[in-house]
Amino acid sequence: MRLRNLPSRAATSAVAATLLCSAALLQPAPATAAGDPRTSFTADPLTTWQTNGIVWSLASAHGVVYVGGTFDAVRPPGAAPGEREVPRRNFAAFDAVTGALLPCAPSFTGGEATVRALRTSPDGRVLYVGGSFSRVGSAGVASAVALNTADCSLRADFRPAVSATVRAIDVTDRTVYLGGDFRRVDGRTRQRIAALTPGGELRPFRADVDAPVRALSVAPSHGKLYAGGDFEWVNGRRAHSLVALDSAGGAIERTFPDWLPPRSSVKSIAQDGSRFYVGAEGHGEGVFDGRIAGRLDDDRMVWKDTCHGATQAVLPYQGVLYSASHAHDCGETPGGFPERHDRQHLLAQSPGDSRILHWFPDTDEGTGEQIGPRALTVARGVLWVGGEFTKVNDEPQQALTRFGPGPDTGAPKVPALTLAAQRPGRVTLRWKASWDRDDASLTYLLYRDGRLISRQKQSSTYWNRPLMSHTDSVAAGTRHQYRIEVTDGTNTSRKSPPLRVSVPVQAGGDSAQ
Repeated sequence: MRLRNLPSRAATSAVAATLLCSAALLQPAPATAAGDPRTSFTADPLTTWQTNGIVWSLASAHGVVYVGGTFDAVRPPGAAPGEREVPRRNFAAFDAVTGALLPCAPSFTGGEATVRALRTSPDGRVLYVGGSFSRVGSAGVASAVALNTADCSLRADFRPAVSATVRAIDVTDRTVYLGGDFRRVDGRTRQRIAALTPGGELRPFRADVDAPVRALSVAPSHGKLYAGGDFEWVNGRRAHSLVALDSAGGAIERTFPDWLPPRSSVKSIAQDGSRFYVGAEGHGEGVFDGRIAGRLDDDRMVWKDTCHGATQAVLPYQGVLYSASHAHDCGETPGGFPERHDRQHLLAQSPGDSRILHWFPDTDEGTGEQIGPRALTVARGVLWVGGEFTKVNDEPQQALTRFGPGPDTGAPKVPALTLAAQRPGRVTLRWKASWDRDDASLTYLLYRDGRLISRQKQSSTYWNRPLMSHTDSVAAGTRHQYRIEVTDGTNTSRKSPPLRVSVPVQAGGDSAQ
């Protein structure tokens, strides 16, 4: 059972000393470190179309976002399941900035009828599509094709016959790499990984992998191809779940024997020019579910976080590492949260030291395997997220969402005021700090009879919301009305309901009304 928003012991304690404690004695929540990178997106979702099934992969080129998955229709923002649906068979395209549905709509059918991998060419002119399908429109194909992004047409020169599901694609100017479950390509043996020319001809590159490949990331300047997945052996050598291969021939360049424990596999690999990042998923006790950063030049580990929660996608962008998972128990990761028996599905981290940054948009875990988000891409400054979720920030939204650079439109929730203590001439008010999805430091404005009497700043997170208080000096025997509001500097909550207090004339008099 998942428990959410459990009250802290401090919030429920009736001990008089706690009730009377001053704000100066309260334990502050972790604040964002001064040197931390800044995220590029607010935590407020933009209006976005939805699919009626799982989104497995995203890609973008020239202001268009391509969506691949297992679905047969899309529907407009705000539409409930089954309402105003538009047919789209496992593939759809949207304007990256406006979110509008575009007419690019080839249908991918046959096989298992699913699109699992999308990647655009470096010049953005070609979109490579992989999965398990045997037809694109009326054309017979075999699990891997290419589309012209200019007119959404199916290319005739890239139609390899792949014997089983393609789960990962990466591309250079000269080579298209495929990874997946297959064992033959164009009638020739290719054990779960293959390389082709952009014209669809097999390259001599060859590596024998004993189990599915789920992630690929090529580093042309280093001559390496990183592959991740469920495997244990590559080219007859032990290589648990992660390997660096020579990008030309397929020989092993590096294995990573100490990076991942048994029963953990790599689901995503990405890079930013100097480092590569790995997202992993584990099953059972003692597994690794988080993210690892390594150096491209020598393949040495930079950091490894401690979060549990099946990481499905990693994406470095403008000095921040974004990830999709269902993270929990990140207490040993800098800036992280303890185990609370709930989960956070989107994270932003510092690539330098793995610190979790204060950016907490969230989804639920949705349908299917109840993983939540599975795919990330950035197009024209907008972060797109795909997966199997059915809610975003607690509001209905299925399988797709996106986050822009601003403006920030989300106001913190208003806290509830309570009367902590009173005596003739003095009233002590208490409240629990609120929190905001993309601002750690909030300002609390306390009003007496409509007049501002206190302004306090406090850092907080959803897992650490300190108690706050203010003692007001007022005349004995008077009556007053207190209200509070909280602002992140851009957006301000509504004022709290009024707390009416009758100040006693002598000890033991009236209290709040």
